[in-house]
Amino acid sequence: MNVGKTRPERMTQSLALALMLALGGCGGNRPPVGGAAGLSVVPASEFPSPTVNDLVPDPRPYRIGPLDTLVIDVFGNEDLKAREIQVDASGRISFPLIGTVEVAGKTPREVETDMTALLRRQYLRDPRVTVNLKEIVSQNFTVGGEVTEPGVYPVIGEMTLLRAIARAKGLTEFSKRREVIIFRTVGQRKYAALYDVGAIERGVYPDPQVFSNDVVMVGDSKSRRIFRDVLTASPLVAPVFLLLN
Repeated sequence: MNVGKTRPERMTQSLALALMLALGGCGGNRPPVGGAAGLSVVPASEFPSPTVNDLVPDPRPYRIGPLDTLVIDVFGNEDLKAREIQVDASGRISFPLIGTVEVAGKTPREVETDMTALLRRQYLRDPRVTVNLKEIVSQNFTVGGEVTEPGVYPVIGEMTLLRAIARAKGLTEFSKRREVIIFRTVGQRKYAALYDVGAIERGVYPDPQVFSNDVVMVGDSKSRRIFRDVLTASPLVAPVFLLLN
């Protein structure tokens, strides 16, 4: 018997129980931590500090593509200083003294080497060329679904799934962490891989890499939407707290 409880309070209790059953209960055993190859789980007192080399990542070299914008500087030559040049659709740029230069598929360092050699042929004494990226257009990935800011983002350095989600300002309250899919095309064949973000965060398996043209889709937890809609529509006299899986 619900002695001493008003009708609204009994409704609140019944609603909480129904939602708890519908959403899979209140959790369960504590999820495991670790398991990914090469990952060591240690007590907090034994957590090592990074070395100097650990603080300087070795990012994946960026390959220049069509429509990227470069800033090219020839040190000591005012006429060739800090020139902004956009790569054309065929992957080429035009530069004074040396004309057309193929840059698509090369790293900025490789373009520096090529241009230095070409400028030497034009009798420039010890040309020092620097090539920097100003705007990246050609190598992007897409994040969609239940993230804060869906959109298209540039691939800079080594991109992983967790970093891709962070670039999109993180998950929303309706994200289904166990249903995150990466779509990828390799050799005109389409692939899709399903990931559990929560398991990656706990180190159960490695954080997968995200490449140019990948599409990351974060699933929608309909149960969370139902939970919010019910609470919004119901005249509850007390808050209901549930642990949502």
